[in-house]
Amino acid sequence: MTVEGPDIAIVNAVVLPMGGAAKIARGVVTIKGNAIREVGTADAVGTDGAKKIIDANGRVVMPGFVNSHTHIASNMLLRGLLEDVQLFEWLSTMWRLKRNFDPDTLYWASLAGLAEMAKAGITTFNEHFDAYAVEPEIEALHRIPLRATLGYGFADRGIYASITDWSWKTLETFGDLVKKHHRSGGDRVHLALSPHAPYSCGAEMFRLVREVADAEKVAIHTHLAEGPQEVAYVADTYGTTPVKWVHSLGFLGPDVTAAHCTQLTDDDIAIMAETGTRIGHCPCCNAKLNSGTARLRDLRAAGVPVGLATDGPASHNALDMFQEMKFAGMIHKDKTNDVEFLKTNELLEMATAGSAIAMNRPETGILAPGMKADVIIVDLDRLHCLPVYDEAAALVYSARADDVVTTIADGRIVMEDRVLVGIDEAEIRAKFREKALALRDRSL
Repeated sequence: MTVEGPDIAIVNAVVLPMGGAAKIARGVVTIKGNAIREVGTADAVGTDGAKKIIDANGRVVMPGFVNSHTHIASNMLLRGLLEDVQLFEWLSTMWRLKRNFDPDTLYWASLAGLAEMAKAGITTFNEHFDAYAVEPEIEALHRIPLRATLGYGFADRGIYASITDWSWKTLETFGDLVKKHHRSGGDRVHLALSPHAPYSCGAEMFRLVREVADAEKVAIHTHLAEGPQEVAYVADTYGTTPVKWVHSLGFLGPDVTAAHCTQLTDDDIAIMAETGTRIGHCPCCNAKLNSGTARLRDLRAAGVPVGLATDGPASHNALDMFQEMKFAGMIHKDKTNDVEFLKTNELLEMATAGSAIAMNRPETGILAPGMKADVIIVDLDRLHCLPVYDEAAALVYSARADDVVTTIADGRIVMEDRVLVGIDEAEIRAKFREKALALRDRSL
């Protein structure tokens, strides 16, 4: 019986498989359909009959980055509009614009965000919608087919009170959305439930989210213990910490990705570990908004799964996991006073396999047979990377997003030689710029 050749064979590569696997200096990765077929040395992996051969020519081949907490469309429209402020001031001003969003504007913003991620080597992302309109991004994902978990954002108080009625109605009919969109695109697009935060959702909303998640078997994605102001609000209102409060509601569990978590007590960390709750760690935006720094060493010691994330382009200004890796390495070495904490290979793991676990998408983040074919090729033969004594060190501390030359998501080439396949990038830039400026002019 003749075995059909792979659809794609990447050859002459320095392969970093992640998941604890060793580097392959002269490696080959083959792809069949939307899955990895083989990973190994040139002597061990056959490429006969491959429909397409990509000569990586000594470049690094690794899993696509996994962005375990972000806001794409909503924050793309607000990038650079409000700087040098703390979290709650920033949120209040942003909401003035978000209330004026329309579907067409969100569609072009979504396309712009997906294009930016694809060109930066991000193949999987965990979206928390604080724009409260998810369908435009679902439509955009047909054009640029990345792997996504799309969390419908809910709130019923504070600056988000205007979406209270929508939130309750959507929660109560969420099963209809699950039937329509969950595991669509060949299981590439998932839905999730995203109660905004302890200061914007009451106890009954958190309880209902838990009930719906259990009934529909979907993940949860929320903000938790993000900054001092949230901690003060929960202490004044409920007399406890944000983590203890949502835990008292039966909310936490292994299906929950909690973003930020910069303000955790020892008891909070123990609760996160006990419940199996995961964390999307956003070091750049947390530092920029003076929200604090997650106690990463203690979280890792407790066994809490932690992935890296960009948050949104309005709070970090870039959808760039290279920046997150570099800054995470630097700030945690400084905070722990330990230069050996978070070594380069650990940062790469946190940005790929670790983030996939943190957002409950374990099918990606590792190059191994049977895993989803989310693969990037990175060119380190650049002046800002040379000499390359160690690929992991170059990727974490020297490389940039535009060093990614090829992006493959779910077995499909999305970008090749820095060109998005089948996409008019100039049109996206022009439409996005037009929509964003019009939004600003009618909102401020």
